[in-house]
Amino acid sequence: MMNMENILREGSAKTPAVIFDCASGKLELRGRSIPENSVEFYKPLNDWIDTYGANPCNETIVDIKLEYFNTSSSKCILDLFKKLEQINKQGSQVRVNWYFEQDDEDMEEAGEDYQAIIKLPFNMIEVEEI
Repeated sequence: MMNMENILREGSAKTPAVIFDCASGKLELRGRSIPENSVEFYKPLNDWIDTYGANPCNETIVDIKLEYFNTSSSKCILDLFKKLEQINKQGSQVRVNWYFEQDDEDMEEAGEDYQAIIKLPFNMIEVEEI
C-alpha cells in the first residue's frame, strides 16, 4: 500500500464531511454539499482518487450520505464516480452505497440517476435519518 494521506474533513453548513481512508478502502461523503466553489472543493478529492487508483484496496466501499447537494456538486460527484469506475474496471471491486432519507424523493432520484449512468454496483439504502 502506498504511503498516501487520508482525507478527513469536518462537515460544515455548506460542505460535506469527507472520510477517504486509503488503508481500509472506505470513502464517505456525508452532509450537505453546497460549497461556494464546487470544483475547488472536489478537486483534491478527485486527485486523491487518482492517486489511490494506482494502488487501490481489493475492495473499495463508497458511502454517500448526502442530505442535499447543488447542481455544481452533482457534476463533481459524477466525476468522482467516473474515476471510481476506472478503478473498478482494473479489477479492484468498488461498491457504492447511496443513502437517502425516507420521503426524500429528490435524493432517491439523484441516486437512481447516478445508478443509471455509472457502471458500478450501486446499493440504494433508505434510512430514517442521515
